[in-house]
Amino acid sequence: MQTQHIMRSFDDELKYLADQIAAMGGYAERMVAEAVEALIQSDTGLARKVVADDAFLDEKEREIGERAVIIIGRRQPMAADLREIVGAIRISSDLERIGDLGKNIAKRVVAVTEGKQPVRLFRGLEALAGLALTQLKEVLDVYASRSVERIGFVRDRDEEIDAMYTSLFRELLTYMMEDPRNITACTHLLFCAKNIERIGDHATNIAETVHHIVTGRQLPLERPKEDKSHKIVAGPNSS
Repeated sequence: MQTQHIMRSFDDELKYLADQIAAMGGYAERMVAEAVEALIQSDTGLARKVVADDAFLDEKEREIGERAVIIIGRRQPMAADLREIVGAIRISSDLERIGDLGKNIAKRVVAVTEGKQPVRLFRGLEALAGLALTQLKEVLDVYASRSVERIGFVRDRDEEIDAMYTSLFRELLTYMMEDPRNITACTHLLFCAKNIERIGDHATNIAETVHHIVTGRQLPLERPKEDKSHKIVAGPNSS
């Protein structure tokens, strides 16, 4: 009876960590969506809300880390249980960074919207954000369901995000060359686009962590990155 109670209590502790990760994931997803909406709609009030909301993810990451340390010290878990706890720490860190990236986008809203910008400047960014948010939602679903067979698809989508980012980088540079009045806004949008591309990287990190939690194996590290924006700037002969 005592053993059953201990096991049930341990299961409750693991479930608590999983529930907190789910809460962080939904919050991070909403922050990014609202940051991009604020940028496109020139909504400075919504942008300020996103910046303030980041404190929630910071606190949740600290809470998960502290709780995980307590669980490890008390239970001394092995194998799959230990992977579950360490994985929660790693995933919470990635979600906290996604929140930071959303906050950074929101902070640029005022600078971008000081002058009325052509709608075409935002179309590529909106499409990139849609792809990254879809990837984030999918990876959170993979964490909740432990459907590791879907992880390959998540990694493939990250390559698609990288390719779209490179295309958007080229497009924004073209707008800057066409009209110097676009330079300031496009520079901020380039930083926003890079933040969105990095959200995809963090989502992929989460997918890889889930794979390790479930299988005990690491995915191959060699995953090609398709962000070629540095080559666009440096020229075709750069290495």
